[in-house]
Amino acid sequence: MKKSGLPGRRQESGATRGNSGSHANGLANGTRSDGADTMRLFDYRQPDFEQLTQDVLGQAKALGATAAAAEVSESSGLSVTVRKGKVETIEQTRDKGLGITVYVGHRRGHASTSDFSPQALQRTVQAAYDIARITGEDPFAGLPDEDRLARDADASRLALFDPWQIPVDKVIELALEIEQASFDVSPAVSNSDGAAVSIDHGHFVSANTLGFSGGYPYSRHTTSCSPIARQGRDMQRDDWYSSSRSASRLADPRALGRYAAQRALARLGARKLSTRKVPVLYEAPLALGLLGSFVQATSGSALYRKTTFLVDSLGKQIFPEHILIHEDPFIAGAMGSGPFDDEGVATSARDVVRDGVLQGYFLSSYSARKLSMPTTGNAGGSHNLRLSSSRTRKGDDFEAMLRKLGTGLLLTEVMGQGVNYVTGDYSRGASGFWVENGVIQYPVEEITVAGNLADMFKSIVAVGGDTISRGTKETGSILIESMAVAGS
Repeated sequence: MKKSGLPGRRQESGATRGNSGSHANGLANGTRSDGADTMRLFDYRQPDFEQLTQDVLGQAKALGATAAAAEVSESSGLSVTVRKGKVETIEQTRDKGLGITVYVGHRRGHASTSDFSPQALQRTVQAAYDIARITGEDPFAGLPDEDRLARDADASRLALFDPWQIPVDKVIELALEIEQASFDVSPAVSNSDGAAVSIDHGHFVSANTLGFSGGYPYSRHTTSCSPIARQGRDMQRDDWYSSSRSASRLADPRALGRYAAQRALARLGARKLSTRKVPVLYEAPLALGLLGSFVQATSGSALYRKTTFLVDSLGKQIFPEHILIHEDPFIAGAMGSGPFDDEGVATSARDVVRDGVLQGYFLSSYSARKLSMPTTGNAGGSHNLRLSSSRTRKGDDFEAMLRKLGTGLLLTEVMGQGVNYVTGDYSRGASGFWVENGVIQYPVEEITVAGNLADMFKSIVAVGGDTISRGTKETGSILIESMAVAGS
């Protein structure tokens, strides 16, 4: 029997951390900005935004608003995509906007504008006020409780802003280098959906009539590659990407291209499976989706609408005892870090799940009031959520997780929207690899994996040490004791 292991786990370590070689050379052509250079990225300064928010809040109060909140932001970006050695797109963006929410008692109105002229701002405030006056009352609408607001919030220690100012021609070279590295892996990789480099900077100020005012600059830079492998009539595509607030922490460009190509090559010769029930190992990037499903099922809007299978689950065992889910908004340089949420409520570190027991939900001020609970500071989403297991030991890498899987399915991709959060029913189109005795045997495709999220959460056998962080979530590969696999 052919044994074609999913390659690149060693390469992947090089493709998820910036180290040396061409990566260093590629980024040396960009510069990290000091304060003077940063001004080139933006047309406005933080004090300008602070004044704008105070001006519109004052106008809202003068019209008769009982409360108001405003946010003003600006962003700039550069995105380059290449395909088959040629530039496909070069996109430079610069956006700005101001939004104001006005309350007249428990009536709420919102309006926004991208025009910062005094006349446009005045019209925007008037529009928000007019909407609030004719909107139906909502007893739960209003600003956050004053004692929950972040006072004197300081984001400077969180390393959320690391500017990358690099000429367009150097960005093109970097994207071409990534794609060429994927082509160099094998003659079977001679096509691609492209490689891309994206550079984004922004800053904002949020304020309200309770006296809160806060904001900070931020950055996010991404490199990606999507090669296509071909063998006869069989064509397979895969991808990989690296994202960070700092360009110095992006993956080595050639390692990223190589790893993406190896993933595509490993999928050649895929087969179908007969219908069966087997253990399933979610590869770490895919396991983040399970963590995302947990967040959605425990979010305030789903809870007060009762559109989740985890209604009234607080204090209940929803995972095995070895599972911990921790939220930490204060990790330097992390995508989900911040001293306050979208409402200005102070964030805090906490265990959301401890010993498998649900300790807290994800609530904004509005959803918290609907549920007669205090806000958790999650207006806008979760902050650096990490799923881990007390059973995980040093050395529990990807290969070790395959051995724990034994004979079963390694899942590397799911498709479709087959999750019913009301019932927890889960059914997704999928592809991956069939594993026997801890060794990958062959790739599989055109299958469906099915189960129920409540059962899946309770059936987590192990969590790998092969952790990956993307967006606001982090986890290793997740092994589920048994799921239904439907095939031919």
